[in-house]
Amino acid sequence: MLNSSQSQTPVSAGAERSVSLRELAWVFLRLGTTAFGGPAAHAAMMEEEFVRRRGWLTREKFLDLLGAANLIPGPSSTETAIYIGYRRAGWWGLLLGGACFIVPAMLLVSAIAWAYVRYGRLPQVSGALYGVKPVIIAVVLQAILGLGRVAVKTRFLALIGLLAALLAILNLNILIILVGAGAMLALGRWVRQEGPRSAKPLAVLLALGLAVMVVEMGPTMRSGPPIAFRLGPLFLYFVKIGSVLYGGGYVLLAFLRTDLVARWHWLTSAQLLDAVAVGQVTPGPLFTTATFIGYLLGGPLGALIATVGIFMPAFFFAAVSGPLVPRIRKSAIAGAFLDGVNVASLALMAVVTVQLARAAVVDLLTLALAAASAFLLLRFRVNSAWLVLGGALIGVFALVLHASVR
Repeated sequence: MLNSSQSQTPVSAGAERSVSLRELAWVFLRLGTTAFGGPAAHAAMMEEEFVRRRGWLTREKFLDLLGAANLIPGPSSTETAIYIGYRRAGWWGLLLGGACFIVPAMLLVSAIAWAYVRYGRLPQVSGALYGVKPVIIAVVLQAILGLGRVAVKTRFLALIGLLAALLAILNLNILIILVGAGAMLALGRWVRQEGPRSAKPLAVLLALGLAVMVVEMGPTMRSGPPIAFRLGPLFLYFVKIGSVLYGGGYVLLAFLRTDLVARWHWLTSAQLLDAVAVGQVTPGPLFTTATFIGYLLGGPLGALIATVGIFMPAFFFAAVSGPLVPRIRKSAIAGAFLDGVNVASLALMAVVTVQLARAAVVDLLTLALAAASAFLLLRFRVNSAWLVLGGALIGVFALVLHASVR
């Protein structure tokens, strides 16, 4: 176990596997229970926990893991958890980091799905969310400020970040933004080192472009004729979704509606919207939408099968790519590519934060919650989990008070 003095300073690479599996599991179970707000908020809470509070990673290494997670398909926050688990405790850490981040959300979503099936409606959580959302804005803002000081090393990187943010506002594909930012930095570094005559950079860029096309075409290819519901096809369908999906909850909604509602008629549109809503409002990965759908279609076993299916590719991709991340930094050109991906990832976080803030800060109370949370985080380094809990309690109290005076 780390002592209190160790938790305040980054550890060396040679000490990165000294954390016990019990401590690793406990930290990720707690994060999986309190990490509201989606991937941007999850990344912010992980940065606070593992960089600033525990010193398990430097900001540079955390940024590299976050950038790599954004480059592979699947839930980026879960893949970041898997990467961190691997860096701290090897292959067992890889499994525990991801599983312990997923399990709390899976159990909570399964309980909500049980209530939904039994009573025909979603439990009321609006009060808690009312208070939690402005706190999450402050948490993400703090992480962006801290990570930005490390990621934005030059004026050119700042320009790349601004361009990535603009393209995100224009709804350009996320993978194209990330790969494009990395390719621009890598090409610039290559030109400075090697000169402009070789055709290698062009070949690399063409290969990257082809890879993007294949990945983006994957989920839109037809999946065959409509089929009756069975657990086997349910598992294989969510494995496919977890293997090819970029873009988060709204993209997931589009794919699920096309197949499960319009083509196979396994769900109604109302059921699908409720499933996505549950994934959005519960802590942990947004992909636990699959857990809710699996429960509706096949009970507890269906929930387990759907959850394993959609998250299994994340473990595979992280296991394959995780050992390569440190090696990327040893190459100047590959490192420049990762620098571009990192700054673009932060730009995407910033855009998402602005979009979330519009929905979270809706009156004077939520504005006060966001401002107070930011002050406590930046000035006193208060643990964000306590702020999330406090925001939820204030939100519930405000809702009860509002109902009592009507």
